[in-house]
Amino acid sequence: MTRLAAALFGVALLAGACSSDDEADAAATSAAPAPTTEAAEPEPAVEDDAMDAMDEVSAADITAAFVLVGPVGDAGWNWAHDQGRLFAESQTGANTLFVENVPETPEAFKEVAIDFIENGADIIFGTSFGYMDPMLELAAEYPDVVFEHASGYKMNDTNFGNFFGRMYQPRYLSGMAAGAMTESGQIGYVAAFPIPEVIRGINAFTLGVREINPNAEVHVNWTFTWFDPAVEGDTASALLEAGADVIAMHQDSTAAGVAAQGAGARWVAYNSDMRDFAPEAFITAPVWHWGPRYAATIEAVAAGTYTPDAYWGGMDDGIVQLAELSADVPGDIADRIDETAELIRTGAWDVFTGPISDQDGTERVAAGETMEDGPMLGMDWFVEGVVGDAGA
Repeated sequence: MTRLAAALFGVALLAGACSSDDEADAAATSAAPAPTTEAAEPEPAVEDDAMDAMDEVSAADITAAFVLVGPVGDAGWNWAHDQGRLFAESQTGANTLFVENVPETPEAFKEVAIDFIENGADIIFGTSFGYMDPMLELAAEYPDVVFEHASGYKMNDTNFGNFFGRMYQPRYLSGMAAGAMTESGQIGYVAAFPIPEVIRGINAFTLGVREINPNAEVHVNWTFTWFDPAVEGDTASALLEAGADVIAMHQDSTAAGVAAQGAGARWVAYNSDMRDFAPEAFITAPVWHWGPRYAATIEAVAAGTYTPDAYWGGMDDGIVQLAELSADVPGDIADRIDETAELIRTGAWDVFTGPISDQDGTERVAAGETMEDGPMLGMDWFVEGVVGDAGA
């Protein structure tokens, strides 16, 4: 509840966290396939002011430690972060360490992080929203260590920054594909928590759906968990039984896809290209590519140029992308998705450009206007076409 309250009232980078794994569940025990889109080349994500406590060294001399809320074999959020770790290690030569299944409590995070620091870690990457406050405290206690937090909004001026990605962009594109593939006009959405990051993704997806299929509806059911295959599968099944013939999700297991395939329906995955887990159902997936960001941060620390940043990258720098479409997505729809993706990448257009109205028909974004980051980061309302309660 602390995590949700912080995210709902926060004005900055969201609670896009993660999951914990039940490795006994058949929906998530296999190793995930590699994403089918290529990560962008690392973009410099730091400024030129040297951090006083850092002397320039080789990146190979840097030790970067990653704290994960779930297991790297989850096929989702944690797997994607671990792939980013491996990418950064291969690109920079840095020594990397990681620990899985660290609860989102201050005590648990601090114990792990301090152990890393005492064993020589120069950078601590915390990959779940609930780690934010203990990271801020440790940054003050250990000024010679860099702390980087995924999905949060707090930072300091010396050694604590945050980073995230505009996942709403490929979610919109995935919605276009889903809108083309639904026959019933009813799409189910298995959603973790009613927080701005999840709500924003549902809205972007729905806008994409209705760009192709103006009368379609997206029905949202909340699971109140980041990772629980049984709950996710049951929630997907309930949506399918209610008439949905496409399932989308903001979850970290593959259970929703397995349920969709079992019902002869279709599926939009998340976090990584999960097609191998339910190939007959798979349409596409919005995916993460964390590696270039991790590599750039390691290089900056090694060069002594690290400066804390509130980074929110998009499709233009490759931190978020859309997985390859299934072969049966109609060619004209695939072309429209490619054209829209190019508009997003070049900055010619973005998803939350008006006119956009909410569920009650109230205009939220006027025609020709594009929503600024602040309102997006605090989004707590659903767009027209969503069936469900944004409050719970």
